[in-house]
Amino acid sequence: MSIPPEALQKLAQEIETRAVVSQQQIGIVRTQIAAKQRDVRLQELTANEATTLPKDTKVYEGVGKMFVLTPLENVKDRLAAEKEELKSDINNLEKKLQYLETTHKNSRDHIEHMLKATGRS
Repeated sequence: MSIPPEALQKLAQEIETRAVVSQQQIGIVRTQIAAKQRDVRLQELTANEATTLPKDTKVYEGVGKMFVLTPLENVKDRLAAEKEELKSDINNLEKKLQYLETTHKNSRDHIEHMLKATGRS
């Protein structure tokens, strides 16, 4: 049983569209991962600076248009929590990236298989 050429063409277009969308999303996810990694590095640098401060140092955090006196330990805890959250986000983005790369590869493989099966390659 052979598939009509119109159906093959429509299927190939759908697969190609899926591959293009996956490729675009791969670029977006890679950019998001890079941004999160920069944020983690900034958190680490800030935490390192905070650990070198004496315990009685006054630390202020920005809240809207004002600054509020915050205990140094609270700042350190907040930085550690934000760093862990960023690492979790990076981990999730890496999983999404792996899924998208697999989807893109499978789409390309399906297109090649279809072309070989119809004798066009």
